Amino acid sequence: MYFHEHYFPDTMGVFNIESDKGLKKMNVMIFTSSPNIDGLTAACANAAKTGAEEAGAHVIMVNLNQQQIGHCQACGNGWGSCRSEHECQVKDDFQKVHAAMADIEAFILITPVYFGEMSESAKNFTDRLRRCEALKKGKTLFEGKPVIAVAAAGGSGNGLTSCLTSMERLFTHVRAEKFDFMGITQKNKRYKLDALQEAGKEMVSKHSL
Repeated sequence: MYFHEHYFPDTMGVFNIESDKGLKKMNVMIFTSSPNIDGLTAACANAAKTGAEEAGAHVIMVNLNQQQIGHCQACGNGWGSCRSEHECQVKDDFQKVHAAMADIEAFILITPVYFGEMSESAKNFTDRLRRCEALKKGKTLFEGKPVIAVAAAGGSGNGLTSCLTSMERLFTHVRAEKFDFMGITQKNKRYKLDALQEAGKEMVSKHSL
């Protein structure tokens, strides 16, 4: 299934929609999770977007820092409707983003590295997403779909391995098809951003319908 609309998250965390009727392209959703719109994470997002679009994809950008998504509440005795109905009962922008993912064919998650882990906004979103998707008896929103995970360590460059390990565990739980995992720092960004652009392009080229 394809949807023919661009989703542009604004600073209030609301998706504005612009019609793009008649397109038949692979839908790629790129998540970023840094408050710095001019930093290394943003540069990674631009590279991934360029590569995917070069291969003909329809790219939807979602800045998780512009969404109102709180942390998991571990409802009830530790599990709420995420386990029984595969929907989060904490009402905020999570439901909007989660629903928009249904018509996506590929995903790219880009996070800055904080204390060797994903950023807080990325963890808030992915913790709740994992609970809704990982325990499905049927197909998850990720099953059979390629993902690229990017850890962007813009400071010391430390913590890439542990961050990417957390991302690998996440995508294993939701049964995604792991296409590439990349660590990018200020020291290697000159050639790694080029590699990320090529990865986005190659992922779309290999999986386009």
